[in-house]
Amino acid sequence: MRLFVVLIIALGAALPVRAAVPPLLADAIQKVLADANRWAFTQTIVEENGKGEETKRTVVRYDPSKTYAEQYVVLSVNGKPPSESDRSKYRRRGERRGERMEKAESEGRTDTVGSRQSLGELMDLDGATQAAEDRTSVMFEVPLRKEGNKRLPPEKFLVLARVNKTTRAFERVEVKLREPLRAALVVNIKSGEGLIEFKSVDPKFAPTISRLEGTGAYSILFIPGGRSYEVRHADFKRVKPYAERFGVQIGTMQAIDF
Repeated sequence: MRLFVVLIIALGAALPVRAAVPPLLADAIQKVLADANRWAFTQTIVEENGKGEETKRTVVRYDPSKTYAEQYVVLSVNGKPPSESDRSKYRRRGERRGERMEKAESEGRTDTVGSRQSLGELMDLDGATQAAEDRTSVMFEVPLRKEGNKRLPPEKFLVLARVNKTTRAFERVEVKLREPLRAALVVNIKSGEGLIEFKSVDPKFAPTISRLEGTGAYSILFIPGGRSYEVRHADFKRVKPYAERFGVQIGTMQAIDF
């Protein structure tokens, strides 16, 4: 169920914001790109089963200024000190991220070809349209690209992005499954939603991701199941990304993801 259990910010710094993109949405995207991977924070990840019962609570410190192996440090699992297996898992997560980043850097790329596609990388910004508007914000419906999309079938998902009129920055991004989706011969995804919320942590900078959540209901061989998660970010600190140690910037459209 990772399809619904991993949420956003990968809007691709190297992707130019074209004239066809609504100006308000274009400004919000540029703000995300300018600040991507410049915040260290502590994240609390809470996972629940289909009955709403908590199954796991993990606290992790993320710091993109550290070496890749040190960027994810698990602090606790279910209220207890992490095991060596837990520490190894997150250390390897950082190492894999570094391998992808360095491979892209060495090849002069700004995408993540060969790795898991993020929501941000799949968004067709040129096709975005205004879906709603109120006194303070505008909601955009953003279609997904068909070409090269191996993860989220465009006709199956609805993506909505809300942008604040005053700050011209994202307030939230939502993804909803329009209709049931068969992910494998024996797996049927019945429903799914993802949400990314942004908040201001320093008035000198654009709002950054503060909370993510995802839910999904599915069946495997006709046996129903479900899963949900929530990730909250706190204790923010402004940092310089380790990836820029040689003055090289890698695309960050991956930053928007569940």
